[in-house]
Amino acid sequence: MTSAPAQPKPRWLVRPLPSGPKVAQIQGLLAEHNLHTVCEEARCPNRGECWSQGEATLMIMGDTCSRGCRFCDVKTGSKLEMMALPLDPLEPAKVANTVKTLGLSYAVITSVDRDELPDQGADHWARTIQACRYLAPDTVLDVLLPDFRGERDLIRRVVEAKPHVLAHNVETVERLQGKVRDHRASYQQTLDVLRAFKEMAPRTPTKSGIMVGHGETREELLQTLRDLRAAGVDFVTVGQYLRPSEWHLPVQDYVHPNDFVEIEQAAWALGFKHVVAGPFVRSSYRAWEVERLVREAHGMPASKKG
Repeated sequence: MTSAPAQPKPRWLVRPLPSGPKVAQIQGLLAEHNLHTVCEEARCPNRGECWSQGEATLMIMGDTCSRGCRFCDVKTGSKLEMMALPLDPLEPAKVANTVKTLGLSYAVITSVDRDELPDQGADHWARTIQACRYLAPDTVLDVLLPDFRGERDLIRRVVEAKPHVLAHNVETVERLQGKVRDHRASYQQTLDVLRAFKEMAPRTPTKSGIMVGHGETREELLQTLRDLRAAGVDFVTVGQYLRPSEWHLPVQDYVHPNDFVEIEQAAWALGFKHVVAGPFVRSSYRAWEVERLVREAHGMPASKKG
C-alpha cells in the first residue's frame, strides 16, 4: 500500500466537531440516563457526521475496560478497580428507552470488556438486547461484542437473546495481534468467536473490523480478509488507525484514500455481502447501510423510514 509519512497527519484526516439539534438531543439523553457512547469514549472522528443524523453507538457496562489494548482510548482499570464498578441493573431498560426515544430503525450497541465478572457481562448483554427488542421491536440491533474469552456458554447466552447482527472485531493482522491488542485477545480466538456466532445463529449476519496503519503488509491484510470470510463473516469494515495519545502505539502508515478503494474492491471480490473501507471508517460507521439485508435475513418488515 502507498502511504504518507506518519507525521504530519494528512489533510484527508480532518473532521469537524459534532454540533446541531440532533447532537444536543443525543447528549441530553445520554446525560439523563447516565449512559456512555463509544463515540465519546474512543474519541471517534465520525461523531459530527453520525450524531447530526441521530446515530450513536451506545456503550454498556460502564466507561472503563478490563483490558488494555494499545490502540484504544477507552479507559482501562485494574482488577480491583473493575470490581469496584458494579453493573447498573437498570442500564438495559435505559438503553432500550434511549433507542426508542431516538426512533432508531438501526441501533448499534457495544461494550467494554468485564473480565473480572463471573460471566464477563454476558447476562447483562442478553438483558439489554431483550429490553431493546421489547421496547423497540422494529429496530435492527447490531451488537459489537467482547470475545468472552471464547467461552461458548457465554457466547450462546448472548446469541440466544436474538440480536440481528453479531459483530466482533479482529482489529489487526495475525502478526501484530500481540503488539496491538491485550494479551487476553488473540487472532485465533476472534476467528473462533465469529465461527461460533454463525454456528449458533446461521441466519444472523456477522461482522468484523480491521484497522490499518500498524505496519501490516498488503498480503497480511488480504489474508486477514480471507480468514474472516472463511469464518463466515458477512460484513467487514476497514479503517485507518489514529493514535489517541503518546501512550498508544504510533501510526506506522497513513493509508491513502485511493488505497482504501482497492482494499474495498478486494474484499468485495472475496464474497463479503457488505464492505466499507476508508480513512474514517470504524466498525459502526454507516452500519445502517446493511439494514435492508439484515431485515431480509430475519424476515423483518421494511423500515418505516423507507
